[in-house]
Amino acid sequence: MAENTENLILEHLRNLRNDVLTLRAEMHEGFNDLKLRVSSIEEHTAGLRRDLALIHGDIANIHQRLDHHEKPLERIERRLELTATTT
Repeated sequence: MAENTENLILEHLRNLRNDVLTLRAEMHEGFNDLKLRVSSIEEHTAGLRRDLALIHGDIANIHQRLDHHEKPLERIERRLELTATTT
């Protein structure tokens, strides 16, 4: 009887060990998948930041061009008498 009890306990322990090993393997796969997803999100975020920086640079260039043309445009408007004169 003691031998049957011992075998039963050993069988339960083996089953528990197999279950733990299965869970560990599933968790490892899940962590790898999660790492890949987080890495992908980080790469996309870096790309968005780079694109946003380029857009800011384009906007700065447009402002610079507009500022460059502002004075000549004012001069043309004055010569054509398109602006109201202040007296």
